[in-house]
Amino acid sequence: MAAPTEFKPVIVGFLCNWCCYGGADLAGVSRFQYPPHLRVIRLMCSGRVDLEFIFRAFAQKADGVFIGGCHLNECNYTTHGNFYALRMSHICRKLMELVGLNPARLNIEFISGGEGNRFAELVNNFSETIHGLGPIGTEEGLDAQSLHFQLEAATKLVPHIKLLERERFRVQFQTRQEYDQFFGSEEFDRLFRETIAEKLATAQIALLLEEKPLPTGDIAAALGLPPAAVSRHLNRSSRQGLVRYDPGQQCYTLA
Repeated sequence: MAAPTEFKPVIVGFLCNWCCYGGADLAGVSRFQYPPHLRVIRLMCSGRVDLEFIFRAFAQKADGVFIGGCHLNECNYTTHGNFYALRMSHICRKLMELVGLNPARLNIEFISGGEGNRFAELVNNFSETIHGLGPIGTEEGLDAQSLHFQLEAATKLVPHIKLLERERFRVQFQTRQEYDQFFGSEEFDRLFRETIAEKLATAQIALLLEEKPLPTGDIAAALGLPPAAVSRHLNRSSRQGLVRYDPGQQCYTLA
C-alpha cells in the first residue's frame, strides 16, 4: 500500500514592491529558512490587492493567502494603500467566515525591506497555520462544488463591498490594534449584517437560478435558510426586477 502523500500547502503571497518584497529578497539572500510554499505575486502597493484576487486565489485551490505591505504610516504613496489593505482584509475575513471558509486562511503583515528575518518568521508561522488547517475546504467541510459556489457568490459582492468601504467602512486610525478593535466590534458586526450578509444571500439565490428555475422550498434547502427568509429575498429581488415568478411552473427564474 502506498504511503499517504504529505500535505504541501499552496500559499499565494501578494507583496508590496517597496517593502515586503524587499524583505523577501533579503530573506533569500541571507538564506533565512522558510517553506517553499509561498508563490509570490509582486505588486506596487498592498493597496492594489483586490478582493477578487483573494477569492480567485482560493478558487484556484490556494490553501492560504498572505498579504505583505509597508509598515503602517510608512506607505510610499500618499494614498496610504496599506491602510486600505488592512481594512479590506478585515472585511474579507468576515465574508470568508460567512461563506464557511476559515478566516485564518488569510493573513496580512507589515514588513520593511530590511526585515528579512522577520519576513521568514512570519511566513513560517503562517505556513504552520495553513498546514494545520489542511487543504482548502477540508477543515471547513466544503466539497469542491460547494467551495466554488460560495467563492463565486462572494466574488459577485466585490463591487458592492468596494462602494461600502468608501461610504461606510473607511475609518482611519493610526495603529493596527485600533483597526482590530473596530472590525471586531458589535458596531461593525451590525453594519456587516445589514449591508453585506443580506446581499450575499441574494447573490447565492441568483447563482442557483442561473442553473434552472426553482421554487422557494428548493432554494431554502440548497442554502440552508428558512423559507420565510428566502421569500423575503425573492420579494425584494422581484421588486428590483432581478427575478420573476413563473405561475405555470410555480418557480422563480432570473428576469
